[in-house]
Amino acid sequence: MFSCLSPGALGLSLDHTDAVDLASVHGFGGVDPDPSYFASLPSRQAVVEHGDAVREKGLRWGIAGLPIGLDAPAEEFRQALAQLPDALDLLTAAGVSAVGTWIRPMHEDRDHRENWRLHVGRLALVAELLADSGLRLGLEYIGPKTFWSTERFPFIHGIREARELIAETGAGNVGLILDSYHWYTAGESVEDLAGLTDADVVSVDINDARDDRERDEQMDLDRRLPFATGVIDLDGFMGAVRDAGYTGPVKVEPFMKELAEQPIAQVLTDIRERTDRAIGAV
Repeated sequence: MFSCLSPGALGLSLDHTDAVDLASVHGFGGVDPDPSYFASLPSRQAVVEHGDAVREKGLRWGIAGLPIGLDAPAEEFRQALAQLPDALDLLTAAGVSAVGTWIRPMHEDRDHRENWRLHVGRLALVAELLADSGLRLGLEYIGPKTFWSTERFPFIHGIREARELIAETGAGNVGLILDSYHWYTAGESVEDLAGLTDADVVSVDINDARDDRERDEQMDLDRRLPFATGVIDLDGFMGAVRDAGYTGPVKVEPFMKELAEQPIAQVLTDIRERTDRAIGAV
C-alpha cells in the first residue's frame, strides 16, 4: 500500500498540478486524480502524457470520484450513464485504475428492500461499463448514526451489508472503500475485517474521532487527524488491512477546514508522517 495525497479530503483547495508537485516533494507515494483537469487538456494524448509525467515523478494514482449518483433520479441517472464511457476514457488515458463512490445510508421514501433492488441493478450496469474500461469501483458505507437516522428508512451503513450488496451484483471489479471513521461509528471491530483480501478493498481512508463524544454522537464531517485522540483503534484497523494483503492507496480524510489556514509544507509533512505511521513505513 502507499500514502496518497488527496487535497479535498484534507480540506485543502489545491490546483491539480500543484497537488502533484507537492505530493512528490513531500514524499507521498501517490495523488488523487482530477477528472476535471483531464477534461481541460486539449487532447486525449495530452492526458496520456500527463499520466506519464505523474508516474515519472514516482507517483501512483489514487481513485477518482464516480461521476454518477447511484441513487439519483431516474432521468438524471440515465443521462449520466450515457456520458460515462467518455469520462472513463479520459481516466484510462491517464492510467487511473479505480473510481469510488459512497452509498447513501438512508432514504425518506424508498424502503430498504426497494433501495436494495435499485442499487443492485444500477451497480451491475455501472460495474459492467467500468469493467469494459479495465476500472475497479470502490463503494464506501457511511457509519455515523447521526446521519443514517435522519430520514425515514435507514439503508446500508455497515461492512456486512455492503459486502452482501457487492456479492449480489455478481461484479468482480467492485470492492470496498474502507474508512476507519465509518468502521468505528458503525460499531465494528477488527473481527469484522477478517477474511478480506486485496481484491475486496479498493481504497483506504484513515481518521480519528472526537474524544468528547460517544460513538453514536459522532458527526460525519467533524473528524480528527489519525492518532490525534486515540478514540479509533487505528493500529487494529490497519493491522487488518495489512493482513488482507492490501496494495492500494491510503489517504487521510478529516475534511478539516482549519488545515487550510496553516502553512502547506507543515500540513503535508504532518499528514505524510501520520500516513506512514499507519501504513507501517516508519
